Amino acid sequence: MTFSLLAAVLTLTGCASATPSGDTAAVAVDNCGHQVRVAEPPRRAVALNQGAAEIMLSLGLADRMAGTATWTDPVLPHLAADNAKVPRLAENYPSFETVLAAEPDFVAASFGAILGKGGVATREQFEQLGVPAYLSPTECAKDTSGGGDGTRTETLTMDAVYTEIRDLARIFGVEDRGEQLVTSLQERMRAVAGAGANARLMFWFANSEAPYLAGCCGAPGIITTTVGARNVFDDTREEWPQINWETVAERDPDVIVLGDLTRRSQTAENAAAKIAFLESHPVTRDLAAVRNKRYVLLSGQAMNPTLRTVDGAEQVAAALRGFGFAR
Repeated sequence: MTFSLLAAVLTLTGCASATPSGDTAAVAVDNCGHQVRVAEPPRRAVALNQGAAEIMLSLGLADRMAGTATWTDPVLPHLAADNAKVPRLAENYPSFETVLAAEPDFVAASFGAILGKGGVATREQFEQLGVPAYLSPTECAKDTSGGGDGTRTETLTMDAVYTEIRDLARIFGVEDRGEQLVTSLQERMRAVAGAGANARLMFWFANSEAPYLAGCCGAPGIITTTVGARNVFDDTREEWPQINWETVAERDPDVIVLGDLTRRSQTAENAAAKIAFLESHPVTRDLAAVRNKRYVLLSGQAMNPTLRTVDGAEQVAAALRGFGFAR
């Protein structure tokens, strides 16, 4: 262990032990069967995923953030100025040492894969050092024992995202801001309800050799249910199963929703690469959606369960209207 890392650990554990257990500012929230307790509102929070970072930034917490990591897209434009004030610890997974060097007093993750074995660290590892660790409720009802992105044991709804916003707002002592944000998102979702006229959609996140396509019950499920459309792969509860192109041809979606990612870890990350593949591959070029160029481009964050899922619902609804599917 380096001197700087040892110093960070000692600082964290020293601060944690110095806080009286009976502090009246203490807050505890139930989080995926785990109690997350903070003795006082965090001052040096680290968001381990972009989703958690954008919620914190939306709550006006940039001055209380010590770092962010694991980004798939540019930050939302209206958050760019605040985001520029927060150190970017890593574009992808940060190391445990890197996070500790930021001297966090709270960490939040959007995915269990990053706050667990094989990720940055487990909750227990953070909490042994006096750092409360919060996991998005969108990950609670999910079975990851089979590997990959996991399987939904319960159908996800926006309520899980609203709970995350409210939990973080409570932890930071900005409950009013949290309610304002939730109310705004709810109003936007109501405005696009039922716009899809039963259009048959397919959601492609990444990878051209063995594409990751959305199953029934994650963020794409929220979008299709809200706008009144249907996912052609709603018969699987896997979050992002890898499905061959021959099966895609059999389902022949009306519209293809494409992840337009800026990261570089899979093949066909951005939408342009996906479209070029679809229009040249012998199995996909005759799909109805491809022949008619019925594509919807979404950020990766809009296809994950985050506050940007609302953006995704709005964009899909607008595209379906443009394609003539709107009611």
